[in-house]
Amino acid sequence: MLRLILLSLALLSASVHAEEWRGHGGPVRTLDVSKDGWEIVSGGFDGASIVWNAANGAAKNVLRFHAGSVDAVAFLPNGDFLTGGEDGIVALWQPGSKSPVMHWKLHEARVASLAISPDGKRFASGSWDGLVKIVASPGVITELQGHQAPVNAVKFLADGTLVSGGQDGSLRFWRDGQQTAMLSMPSGITALAILPDQTIAIGTGDGRVRLVSDGRIKAEIATGDFPVIALAATRDGKTLAAAQIRGAVSLIDVPSIKIRTTLVGPGLPVWSLVAIDNATLLTGGGDRLIRRWNLATGEPVGGVPLLKSNDELAAFADDPGAKLYRACIACHTLKRSDGPRAGPTLEGIFGRKIGTDTDYVYSDALKGKDLVWTPETVSKLFEVGPAHYLPGTKMPEQTIGSAQDREALMQFLAKATK
Repeated sequence: MLRLILLSLALLSASVHAEEWRGHGGPVRTLDVSKDGWEIVSGGFDGASIVWNAANGAAKNVLRFHAGSVDAVAFLPNGDFLTGGEDGIVALWQPGSKSPVMHWKLHEARVASLAISPDGKRFASGSWDGLVKIVASPGVITELQGHQAPVNAVKFLADGTLVSGGQDGSLRFWRDGQQTAMLSMPSGITALAILPDQTIAIGTGDGRVRLVSDGRIKAEIATGDFPVIALAATRDGKTLAAAQIRGAVSLIDVPSIKIRTTLVGPGLPVWSLVAIDNATLLTGGGDRLIRRWNLATGEPVGGVPLLKSNDELAAFADDPGAKLYRACIACHTLKRSDGPRAGPTLEGIFGRKIGTDTDYVYSDALKGKDLVWTPETVSKLFEVGPAHYLPGTKMPEQTIGSAQDREALMQFLAKATK
C-alpha cells in the first residue's frame, strides 16, 4: 500500500514534466505495465524496446534485439518481461539486462500479441502466421491450430483458459492444448482485453467493441467507422479505453456501457494503450510519442498534446529530391542525431558499406554483403526495387521509374546526408 501511495504522489509531482515520453524512432506499437506499476515497457516500429520509469517518464533502458518492429510486450509477475517481434521471435528479458536471457523462434510471421498465464508459468503468443503457441518451459511448446487468418490478440482468463482472436473473426477458447469453444464475430478481431469479472472485451475491424460473457455477446458499443486496434481496461474494470486507427480513443464506462468521453489528441493512429491504474492511461501513437491521460477528466496530463511543427525538410522546400524523400521519413533519418527509426540512418550513406551501421539490426541476408552505397547503387535500388536488388531485405517494396526523379533524389541525398 505504501508503494502505491508513493507512486501516486510521484505521478502527481511529475505530471507537469511528463506530457510526452520521447524515445522511439517510429510508431509505438505496444505497451505494458509491470504488476507493481513502477515500470512501463514499450515496443516500436523502430525495432526498439524501451523500459520507462512510470513515475516520471524517464527511459531507463533502450533495448535492440529484434530484426524488425517490436509488436508485442508483456510483463511477468516477477518483473521480467517478454518482447515479440516482426521476426517471429519471442525474447525474455530481466530488469537491467542489455540482451535477452533467452529467446524462441516461434513463428514464421510477426508476433502480434503476448499473454502471461495467471500463475506466471506459461506464456502464449499469437502470430500473423495464423498460429497460437504456448510455452511452458524452454522445451515444452504447444502449437494451437484453428485460425484461418492472422492472430491479432491472445489473453488468459483467470482459470487458465487461453482466448485468441483472429482476423478471421473467430474468438477461440483453449484448454490443455485443445480448442473448447468458438464464437464468431461479424468482423475481424483486432484487440482483446479481460475485465476483472472475466468479461472479454473485443475490438473489431468494424469499429465496434463487443463484451462477451458466458459464451455470448452481452453488449456492443460503436466507437466510430474505423477499426479498433487497441483496448485497455483499468484495474477496477470500470473504464475501458478503445483506440481507433484514425487516432480517436473512446473511454467507455463499463457499468453503463456508454462512451463517457473521447480523448482529443493529434489525430494520428494510436497503436497501443495501457492503464497504469484506475486513474491514468498511456497511449502510444504513430507520432512516436507516449502520452499520459487523466481518465477522470479525459484531459492530457501536463497540457494539450498538439503536434509540434518540426519539418526536417523545411530547409529543402523547393528541392524536387526532397519531395521524393518524404516517402522515406518514416524509416530513415538524414542525421544520426535525429534518433532511431525503423531503418538505419542515411547520414554518411554514400561511401558506406551495406550492413555496417552499428546502431541498426540488419537482416541476415544483408550482413557481410559486398556492396558499397553510392549514388549509382542507391539509384539502382529504386530502379529495380529493394526485393529484386537485395533479396531478404526488410525494406518495403518501392520503385522510382523516372531516371530524372532518381537523379534528383541522389542529388538531394548527397547534400542532406553529409
